[in-house]
Amino acid sequence: MNSPDPGWFVNFEDVWLAYNPELLAQNNFAVEAIDLQVRQGEFIAIVGPSGCGKSTFMKLATGLKMPSKGRITIDGAPVTGPLKISGMSFQAPSLLPWRTTVDNVLLPLEIVEPYRSQFKAKRKEYEQRARALLQKVGLGGYEDKFPWQLSGGMQQRASICRALIHEPKMLLLDEPFGALDAFTREDLWCILRDLWSEQQFNVILVTHDLRESVFLADTVYVMSKSPGRFVVKREIDLPRPRDLELTYTREFTDIVHELRGHIGATRQNNAAKPAGSAP
Repeated sequence: MNSPDPGWFVNFEDVWLAYNPELLAQNNFAVEAIDLQVRQGEFIAIVGPSGCGKSTFMKLATGLKMPSKGRITIDGAPVTGPLKISGMSFQAPSLLPWRTTVDNVLLPLEIVEPYRSQFKAKRKEYEQRARALLQKVGLGGYEDKFPWQLSGGMQQRASICRALIHEPKMLLLDEPFGALDAFTREDLWCILRDLWSEQQFNVILVTHDLRESVFLADTVYVMSKSPGRFVVKREIDLPRPRDLELTYTREFTDIVHELRGHIGATRQNNAAKPAGSAP
């Protein structure tokens, strides 16, 4: 286990999670032996086969689940419950259909302190912030439209704005672009790249898309099949800023193929285990 370092923004120390006491008694864990240290402002991506525990890891990172064993600290404080310093965006944008785009983006400021108690007094200021953010992601002119008037890619842009409106220190993304076509997905990669470059919040991205992980992240972690554990840590030493032309280079595709090989190996190792064997 790595030694704790107060300089880490995210620090998982030998974290295990079983979803209930019965599973814990059977030593049946969803994730196990997670050691992870993330620098301030670092962008990490987590990849792996379906069912490997990527979403479970996200629940631990947001404080929605407490570990059965081990310790998690984020921004220097132990995680004891849902984090207020994080924003989240998922594959489904989940915009409220009765609210305009700008009102959907404002939603966290209405419900999260310290903004909630100031919302009525500062509504105009907050709305200006939301409109500026929407302009930045290419939604100028759509601020007062309803979700049903937006394409899927536009809705996802609005969802990312909603996750960032309260200026969180950490953004957690769970397959945020998985349902979009390839061109829209790449467009959103560039928007996320630019927002992160400008604001330098921490990002934890869970994705099945290896190209996405290599294009966006500083470090990619490969998880094994359930019970999930990190089996590969790959630093992405491609220079920044990165543009889409990079994704057609040999250097880029070699890293993608390397990661694909690691994931293939975890699948084969899992398939080779006899039923009931220890992980």
